[in-house]
Amino acid sequence: MINLPESDGTLTPYQPNTTAREFGADNTPFRTRSVLATAHVVGDPLAPNEPFGPPVGPPPEQRLDWDATLAFRRHLWAHGYTVAEALDTAHRGMGLDWPGAAELIRRSGAEARAVGGRLAAAITTDQLDPFAEHTLKAVVAAFEEQLEVTEAAGAQPIIMCSPQLAAVARTADDYAEVYGNLLRQSSLPAVIHWILPEWLPQHAGYFGHQDIDAAYDALIELVEAHRDKVDGVKLAPLTVERQTELRRRLPEGVRFYTSDTDRYPELILGDDQGFSDALSPVFDAVAPLAAQALRALDDGDTTTARTLLDDTLELNRHVFAGPLRSTLFFKTGLVFLGWLAGHAGHARMVWGEQSARSVPHLATAYRLADTLGLFPDPQLAERRMKAYLTTCGIEH
Repeated sequence: MINLPESDGTLTPYQPNTTAREFGADNTPFRTRSVLATAHVVGDPLAPNEPFGPPVGPPPEQRLDWDATLAFRRHLWAHGYTVAEALDTAHRGMGLDWPGAAELIRRSGAEARAVGGRLAAAITTDQLDPFAEHTLKAVVAAFEEQLEVTEAAGAQPIIMCSPQLAAVARTADDYAEVYGNLLRQSSLPAVIHWILPEWLPQHAGYFGHQDIDAAYDALIELVEAHRDKVDGVKLAPLTVERQTELRRRLPEGVRFYTSDTDRYPELILGDDQGFSDALSPVFDAVAPLAAQALRALDDGDTTTARTLLDDTLELNRHVFAGPLRSTLFFKTGLVFLGWLAGHAGHARMVWGEQSARSVPHLATAYRLADTLGLFPDPQLAERRMKAYLTTCGIEH
């Protein structure tokens, strides 16, 4: 028995699981859905990973706990996922600059080759000074530099938005030229990843239009012009209804990747007119369970798939809960759960983000994950949870 803290200041007794749930590993790709799982990183406890630390920190090889970081990627590959590398789940732009991201892509690429895993990786222009003015030529060169690193790692490119491109591009033709050149250079079909101005205001006017519907039209025109080089698109934030509408407008063979954290089961299951694939952090904490759901979809068993995906909802809704400023810290819960599950020997994070969520929040994440049987060694998870509570001054 363990007494877990609640948000109202009380303690609630909880009886942890005593036996591990069996999840058979299968590293073969899912057949009916393309699933790119963004993966968390673990900070080096000996590195000066302080909150909002300086942009120029220690060398990349000294910032992360590479053993723990790569071990978690092997865990995802063992269940059939494609690892989507160097996105915000890996602290890209939030403690991990381009040199750090490049090192992460290189090391993940080598690890993927060693175990037969599939890798995708984000490219943008974050090596450019965000406070300086840049030419369109410099923006293109920055994109191409990152594409070269991604190609060398054997990774599928995920083309992220560039605030620097938004600052210098004047027309839809500018975007079409930049993206068209990148797509032509890529040896693998790419994912076009667009974070909308609702989350990142500096992306206003992206694809050459302030009007969002006109921007959607320009994106679809771009995809149609390069449909053989575009694997899919991801846009966020969007309502489920808007995602479904855009998915149906895409050319045949081009995927719509959802990153929804609240209603993803219905999008992945789809309807009689199609379904969404996924490029999302929701698989990080629930990888074995969600993999069973995806295998059920492969077998045509939508009832089992829906049940299993629905089972993951409460935990993910909790991990991603809160207004935008809180949701940015979803990684705290992912790293904490990874530590409890034995994927790492500690839960230290880049930027000291291990303290970004409350003790009751993390205690609830533990309870929900344990209830689902997600811990390979429940006794280890219980010991670590009790040790954490002790260090927080809570009698358990």
